[in-house]
Amino acid sequence: MNRRNFIKRSAVATAVLPAIGAPTIVPATVLGKNAPSNRITVGLIGTGRQGFGQNLQGTDLTKLGVRIPGWLDLPDAQVVAVCDVDRWRLDKAQKTVDTHYSKKAPSGSYKGCSAHRDFRDLIARKDIDAVMISTPDFWHVPMGILAAKAQKHISCEKPLSMSVHQGRALVDALKKYGRAGAPLVDRTDSEFRSLRPQNQAVELVRNGRIGTLRKIEISFPADPPPVPAQADMPVPKELDYDLWLGPMPYVPYTDMRVHTPFDMAKRPNWMRIDTYAQGMIANWGAHYFDMAQWANNSEYSGPVEVEGSGEFPKSLWNSMINFTVTYRYANGVEMTCHQSPTSKPSIKYIGSNGWILVDNYPGVLSSSNPALLTSKPSGNELDLSKTSWDKPDFVEAIKTGRKTLEPIEVGHRTISISQIGLIACQIGGKLTWNPEKELFVGNNAANALLAAPLVRKEWAL
Repeated sequence: MNRRNFIKRSAVATAVLPAIGAPTIVPATVLGKNAPSNRITVGLIGTGRQGFGQNLQGTDLTKLGVRIPGWLDLPDAQVVAVCDVDRWRLDKAQKTVDTHYSKKAPSGSYKGCSAHRDFRDLIARKDIDAVMISTPDFWHVPMGILAAKAQKHISCEKPLSMSVHQGRALVDALKKYGRAGAPLVDRTDSEFRSLRPQNQAVELVRNGRIGTLRKIEISFPADPPPVPAQADMPVPKELDYDLWLGPMPYVPYTDMRVHTPFDMAKRPNWMRIDTYAQGMIANWGAHYFDMAQWANNSEYSGPVEVEGSGEFPKSLWNSMINFTVTYRYANGVEMTCHQSPTSKPSIKYIGSNGWILVDNYPGVLSSSNPALLTSKPSGNELDLSKTSWDKPDFVEAIKTGRKTLEPIEVGHRTISISQIGLIACQIGGKLTWNPEKELFVGNNAANALLAAPLVRKEWAL
């Protein structure tokens, strides 16, 4: 597909999503007692490092002695389709799914997972209940809105959006489109709320074990050093580069802009380019700002003031680095986040009666009073010890109609903190933020940066 045809098709697909392709027939024998009518059918959009690794197959956390389940671990869900613009990744994901289900089929054979290059083909299928979006960040909201229009339940990777306005557009779309009057189920896909060291710290803070919360100190790890402009390269034959770019401006291909071909282990290069992502303040902010908001009981709101500074490299990898941002909440809590070449991931909660530190990933707890770490909730206190993992939580919410542990509204509020912090570093000085209206007070220049970054009118939200 050339770029002109891609843009033309995008305009049509945004308005109407026709049924494309025949439904996949899932044999009742594949998962035994979990008959097809009782399983949630899932389509995975994006089968790269995160989509193929943790989201599809799950992850063993040896440090905690636990396993984060992937889609293939869930008996009440069925992956019926995968999608990627990189044919090598797509084929690898399809083969992995079919091989997994073949082991459960009495015949020893299963070929029920279809492969799609274009995400719109997957979204349009009538036999898919839910989609998991694991693409580069700039695609999350456009794909999410189209999926909502097609009445799919949505689990979306973090960082959720590229701007405050863009994130709000996704939240609004999920409210607007439902199934026979019932709301769509949505989940910000993040494992942090399910990691016991992380949610235990929130539990202790919310239950008053360190007194009144006064300060939160967050440290983000460093990215690799920025790389300079790169020479143009031929587009790999397995990659549909036009469709990878989608709503973003055309620029010549280089591996350092997209991802390393035939490699699932390396972090993708687009994560360090501000056209496609927003750097560490968003990548790790999606985790730690979520924990901070949860601990502060402000997950549906946000701070009222922000100021910061950072460096913006003049290179291909131009995401903000070496930053310090300070936020203040209406309840008096101050939150700082810091990143430098030597910093490591951590979050520290400081209260009137002590502190709790969660150091490194997946987390090691320490406290000014070590006895706090063995205290148990009592009475009506918050108890997060049995928190479900992200994907089981999403599936259970679809089956029961309840909210997920981390709805997309919460993910939007979380990443908004990253985005207003980034804007504060771009503008300079102290900014006043109204979390209810999601606007800066009295600063038009800052408010102009809240807009969605989409540049192709066919993908305007």
